[in-house]
Amino acid sequence: MTHKTTLSAIGGWHSFLFCIGMYFVALFFSIFVCSSIFYVMNGRSAPAKDTFVERTAAAKQVLASVNH
Repeated sequence: MTHKTTLSAIGGWHSFLFCIGMYFVALFFSIFVCSSIFYVMNGRSAPAKDTFVERTAAAKQVLASVNH
């Protein structure tokens, strides 16, 4: 009596689909990591202090008094 094993239709493609899936996952993470490194190394060309608005208006002094 011979026992014959057969693979299902999706089972035969399992290793191929796994490799394709891992390729796309690695591609996604490599793009994310490389773009993060690029933006860290090539920051904005303008100094950071130019992006902030300084408030230099003189504050008015207000005195409150209570009459008894």
